[in-house]
Amino acid sequence: MATVLVAHSLDVMWVWQLLLAVGFGIGSAVIPVMNAEAYVLGVGVSGALDPVVAAIGVSVGQTIGKVAMFLAVRYRPGYAARKSKEPKPVDLETRWGRFVQWNRDLSKRLLDAMSDRRWGIPVTLLSASVGIPPLYGVAIIGGASRMGVVTFTLSVLAGRTARFVLLALGVSLF
Repeated sequence: MATVLVAHSLDVMWVWQLLLAVGFGIGSAVIPVMNAEAYVLGVGVSGALDPVVAAIGVSVGQTIGKVAMFLAVRYRPGYAARKSKEPKPVDLETRWGRFVQWNRDLSKRLLDAMSDRRWGIPVTLLSASVGIPPLYGVAIIGGASRMGVVTFTLSVLAGRTARFVLLALGVSLF
């Protein structure tokens, strides 16, 4: 009876660990000062929780948060109406006008690259696993691009899971 009770409490504890990690992951996805890496490291160092469970939970939570940001950009009010408007002309004789035009050209190239599967998926995977470029910006640019939601979601989940599980396994070695 005692063994069954202990096994049941460990199952419940595993679920709570996962839920807490998912919640922290969602928060850290949208609030940059909440550091998911520090959470996984802290869980691993403390030994109170399973670091791999925490890593998987944080990965799922971060994916949920980044997809929410992606969708917020994609479906924000008035976005479709603004897409069809032509930008105001700028005076290329001034320094400010040249800067504005350079910024427009760069933004268009980034959106085109994120819309293309040859670049969008690798950039998202790299961002989710390594952090360069920052995933916060990739989620925003991805939402404004033609990248698919499923493609973005799977890329972020794969990259984040690899990042956090490797971090958890590294901590658990010590």
